[in-house]
Amino acid sequence: MTKPMPTTDDLLCFALYSTSHAMMRLYRPLLAPLGLTYPQYLVLVALWDRDGRSVGDLGEQVALESNTLTPLLKRMETAGLINRRRGAQDERVVTVHLTDAGSALKDKAAEVTACVFQATGLSLEEVADLRARVEALRHKIEAAG
Repeated sequence: MTKPMPTTDDLLCFALYSTSHAMMRLYRPLLAPLGLTYPQYLVLVALWDRDGRSVGDLGEQVALESNTLTPLLKRMETAGLINRRRGAQDERVVTVHLTDAGSALKDKAAEVTACVFQATGLSLEEVADLRARVEALRHKIEAAG
């Protein structure tokens, strides 16, 4: 006797996938007035935390491969949000720096964070716990892979 096939409602992967999509739908109209996509927003958040990151470090921080990150950074540079600079010691290393315009978006983006937090209906403690549990799950999956 074979086990019954699970439905999408039974799958953890689908719960995470569909929640991720719901989160992206929530962010889209909040970021549109800032002229940002969600991946661009992530890059800015990482740079607001620590400006002057290498492209490799930035890609690792925001979980984007260089073939996705490089065109995204080019668009952000064209929009005047960042500058990319080759390293003086090693020209293979490119660092990414905020422009004044990129830095100025930080205060406006704080409103985005507040709106997203409110939409979750969770307390700060619940958000922190959920984030920690999801991150721990990601680390376990990566270690198993």
